[in-house]
Amino acid sequence: MPAESPAACKKLLIIGATGLIGKFITEALVQNTSKFDRIAILTSSATVQNKAQEIENLKKEGVDIIVGDVTNSKDVVEAYRDIDTVISAVGRDVIEHQVELIRLANESDTVHRFFPSEYGTDIEYSPASANEKPHQKKLIVRAAIKKCDKLDYTYVVTGPYADLCLGPMMGQLGSFDVKKKEAVLLGDDDIKTSYTTMRDVGKLVTLAALHPDASRNKALKVNSFTATNLEILQEFEKQTGSKWKVSYTSMDQLKKIEKEAWSSGTPMATGATLRRIWAEGGTLYEKRDNHLIEAENIVDTLEDAVAEAIKQQTKSMI
Repeated sequence: MPAESPAACKKLLIIGATGLIGKFITEALVQNTSKFDRIAILTSSATVQNKAQEIENLKKEGVDIIVGDVTNSKDVVEAYRDIDTVISAVGRDVIEHQVELIRLANESDTVHRFFPSEYGTDIEYSPASANEKPHQKKLIVRAAIKKCDKLDYTYVVTGPYADLCLGPMMGQLGSFDVKKKEAVLLGDDDIKTSYTTMRDVGKLVTLAALHPDASRNKALKVNSFTATNLEILQEFEKQTGSKWKVSYTSMDQLKKIEKEAWSSGTPMATGATLRRIWAEGGTLYEKRDNHLIEAENIVDTLEDAVAEAIKQQTKSMI
């Protein structure tokens, strides 16, 4: 990697800008437009057509819309022109394609920083991480970027998204159902997990770009809050004003679900493994890096996250 002081991240290209987490990253960057020289997105013609209003809104905010195919090298090279920082927010199904995006960035005359699509579990948390099935493609991406001779990188490691974990969708894998006033807790009351809300992912990526020295060539371990299962449950009960019905999925049950999901090839497999990693403490660190990018006092609290979960679930009931 280059040894000199890192250049500023001023001309940004976002790939996956309208996806699940990409839209939060893009929104946070756009809210800080004055601090950057250029914000652009590389998106497909299908997205331009299917998300026309979203694209039009970005244009109005001064975002450059570059239409192209992320799997076409010529389109990517063209998109990299006059860009110094690439922020990838591609989905898990195309994670490995970032290897080519990284190669082209390393060969670019202008790109000097690459943010690969991490925004989740630390895939190098411990020696055991190398064997976890959901980590394999991201590990390939990290290996590729570390081989680059001109490209700096930042891994924004956020842990699980609070928005998804504090919802009802995961059922036996841990859930909080506002309508039914029911919760399924993994393990026991004392299991502790670090969470980041998706809007905070956007804030944290933005701050990482604004602090290029502090975030250079490292896994930036950041979060919104850390809480036990019981603390989350109690906050839901407090804010809904009622006692909830609680059941538990033991670690043994979770491991059985995980094993069966991988054996049958169901989409639940990845989620089950990640949930087991989190329940085993795979999101906990001695200290966070929020302070390195001046993010201590701008992230959501447990109270904020639960309030948003209640708001979203209540909205869906109407």
